[in-house]
Amino acid sequence: MVLTEDQRALQETARRFARERLLPDYQKREKDGGHLDRGLVAEMGRLGLLGVDLPEEFGGLGVDAVTTGLIAEELAYGDFNVSAVPVGISLNAAILIRHAQPEVVREWVPKMTRGEAVVAICLTEPRGGSDASNLALKARKDGDHYVINGEKTSITFADRADAYLIFARTGRPEEGAKGVSAFFIPYEGTKGISRTKFDDVGSAVIGRGSVFFDDVRVPASHRLGDEGKGFTQVMQGFDYSRALIGLQCVGAAQASLDEAWAYAKEREAFGKPIGQFQGVSFPLAEGESQIEAVRQLCYHALALRDAGLPHTKEAAMCKWMGPRNAFDVIHQCLLTFGHYGWSKDLPHQQRMRDVMGLEIGDGTAQIMKLIIARERIGRAAVQY
Repeated sequence: MVLTEDQRALQETARRFARERLLPDYQKREKDGGHLDRGLVAEMGRLGLLGVDLPEEFGGLGVDAVTTGLIAEELAYGDFNVSAVPVGISLNAAILIRHAQPEVVREWVPKMTRGEAVVAICLTEPRGGSDASNLALKARKDGDHYVINGEKTSITFADRADAYLIFARTGRPEEGAKGVSAFFIPYEGTKGISRTKFDDVGSAVIGRGSVFFDDVRVPASHRLGDEGKGFTQVMQGFDYSRALIGLQCVGAAQASLDEAWAYAKEREAFGKPIGQFQGVSFPLAEGESQIEAVRQLCYHALALRDAGLPHTKEAAMCKWMGPRNAFDVIHQCLLTFGHYGWSKDLPHQQRMRDVMGLEIGDGTAQIMKLIIARERIGRAAVQY
């Protein structure tokens, strides 16, 4: 892929920030309690690394999806978790711009691009995640408000978000996706919202938990899109975020590969660098090949999006192949370091735990493969 001068400049800004500001304290941020450093988020905003694909009037740079992917990959090299913030903004802010009322957009999107607000998207519920339209959270119309009751779970940024983009049932259960509406709910000043944080294997910095809505009153002006059409209207943005997630995983795996190659040149066994042994160098070479293949697939999906072409199938491929291959490659890098790799002094174990979460979140591999099959042979791929 040949980059333009502007793309190289943005990539270099993200690369420098990732290596100088994110990478040195990647593990420390988890050890210090897993708090999201809002100062770092604001710093990314000042550097123009948040919402780069959004219109300039809202604080973005108006760049294309491929350029957005370049930044996501570079940031994930330094800290996989922190890179989730710009990826979330690219998804959530675009949803607001397309479907929210102008006053909501004018207030919240610039906050997001400045790094002053984090928005959590709330879809999964306790009784199901993959069956995404089978929702129990209820939104009942009451005059010029909706009253919302229920629980969302497995929500990224659950206990640290400034606002929530939620999906709720406004129609009858038998209507499925056709009876689902979307709403934007600020946390501060809204009564009836409570939240928890889970003790997860990885990604402690961005957190995951449940959000409870107890008679939460939301102005009708905070509904996104038409009533009963929120699911079909808003879900269109997920192809984009799936390709960006693939690049997050690529960035994390590349960091471990670079560290493993450097170690293979320095560490000696039997009187020579261990990189001279094919048993050491070949697995790393395979890892480079796998990650490069996933990287090119992700940029291909983003280029299709930029060209206005269908990319659902390709995005689903990115989403299942990215986390799976990244985990395997990082695991091999850990093994390259031998007993030292087994220590928590090195970052490979944390990267493995962090990327593993995206083998589940935002759509499992099984769901992504179902999407791919459906794109190839239609509804014949779906069995009930």
